[in-house]
Amino acid sequence: MPFSPQSRVWVYQSNRRLNDQEARDIQDKLNEFAATWKAHERQLLARAEVRYNFFIILVADENQAPVTGCSIDTSVRLIKEIEQQYGIDLFDRFNIAYKHEGQVIVNSKEDFETLVNIGQVSEDTVVFNNMVQTLEELETKWELPFSESWHAVVFSKK
Repeated sequence: MPFSPQSRVWVYQSNRRLNDQEARDIQDKLNEFAATWKAHERQLLARAEVRYNFFIILVADENQAPVTGCSIDTSVRLIKEIEQQYGIDLFDRFNIAYKHEGQVIVNSKEDFETLVNIGQVSEDTVVFNNMVQTLEELETKWELPFSESWHAVVFSKK
């Protein structure tokens, strides 16, 4: 069944790259979770994935059943368990992810700002907008050139 473009999306970014085995193990956990994720005893149409060995993406299509506070709490518990098990931080919103020579790199906000100021991050550098909220936004506004993202406003060159 195809997911609605308006399906809700949550993006969690790791502070470090997961190795391939960790990514596979986490993907298995996510598959199991998505297959059993419920809201008020109603099965959610959901999927989850590890992308680029840095991101965990949860998708729930509310056309089948609406996501509730309790179901969101359940997903946050899963993410926290993954954090603990793999020694990663998935809630630090001050880490910025971008692509350099085809590779995803995550830096602190301060280090990213320095890279912008010295020209290592250009107008064309692809950055990740983890604030996307729908599947449509994930597909069209998640990976953007720096110049078209919120990053360009926050990290304007001094």
